Amino acid sequence: MSDRNARYESLFRPTSIAGVNLTNRVALAPMSRVSATAEGLPTDRMGAYYRTFADGGFGLLITEGLYIDDQASQGYYFQPGISSSAQVAAWKPVVDGVHASGAKFFAQLMHAGSQSQGNRHTATTWAPSAVRPHGEQLSMYRGSGPYQMPEAMTAEHIDQVRTSFVDAAKLARDAGFDGVELHGANGYLLDAFLTDYMNTRTDEYGGTVANRVRLAAEVSADVVAAVGADIAVGIRISQGKVSDNHHRWPGREDDAAIIFGTLAAAGVDYIHTTEYRALAPAFDDSSSTLAELAKRHSGLPIIANGHLDDPRDAAGILDSGSADIVTLAKPALANRDWPQRVRAGRPLSPDVPADIFGPTASIKDWEV
Repeated sequence: MSDRNARYESLFRPTSIAGVNLTNRVALAPMSRVSATAEGLPTDRMGAYYRTFADGGFGLLITEGLYIDDQASQGYYFQPGISSSAQVAAWKPVVDGVHASGAKFFAQLMHAGSQSQGNRHTATTWAPSAVRPHGEQLSMYRGSGPYQMPEAMTAEHIDQVRTSFVDAAKLARDAGFDGVELHGANGYLLDAFLTDYMNTRTDEYGGTVANRVRLAAEVSADVVAAVGADIAVGIRISQGKVSDNHHRWPGREDDAAIIFGTLAAAGVDYIHTTEYRALAPAFDDSSSTLAELAKRHSGLPIIANGHLDDPRDAAGILDSGSADIVTLAKPALANRDWPQRVRAGRPLSPDVPADIFGPTASIKDWEV
């Protein structure tokens, strides 16, 4: 590393999560590609896509969100899944390719909830309450207009979702993934339960923030009990939603203390925070970032995401002690060898190549 880039050294220190050894602290963020088969199988092109980042020096890759069952979890057509033996078989060569290129690979497990825009198994969407998500459907998922009104989940539905997360985690382990990340962010099902205006329940899953985080904690504990001895288990958390990027937790730092403390007590190995800007204060009246609050109240390894394009910012959040790993989305698409470029002092491109996705796909503009 050249002297002028020595200040970025923290990006390239090895680390580990739950025994998964990483060569550096730069990871690929989960990004939707809308390019699996109609049956949710990853393709050879997807395998080449992921290997490109492993070859480019990223120490860890996290998949796009994978749906977890053949009920109500799928978020859009041509989304990959991890809910069947056929999907496991299709993921194995993709995982093997990433490993052969020197990176570790985590599968993100996702239940879309009320933000689903396409499910080949059902037209019904599930949510904690019969509350329509804010905003409108995303054109990148072939949707338009308001989201449909979801069905309020019963106790049986909740049990089914808990089982689906566990089953998907076992399948991800069998496919060879080094870890699983529960998608508890961006308004999808686990985050919908956590969100005050999306959850109007009056049972043990509604009301207080301790109740609203209960399902995320239960799923976390279930998955840890099922596969935690074999692979890493983490959870992704945000305040903003796909269609409501400005949402903030009403209890502010008090809510953060309960949320992150509860998830840590559930046994997860790490927390992945994602904000529009990772270095911005989490709340208007606070100087602490969401990553900093997660670290303070969980004591766990923290992965941070959100406009960390500049290596000075990426290294800075590591040097501050707020985060242990950073994830990159748009800057990774523009520079599939971002870690190698930064380490060698080569310039970074701001432009995302047009061919990085399938013909109908696009990056989520809130995952940056």
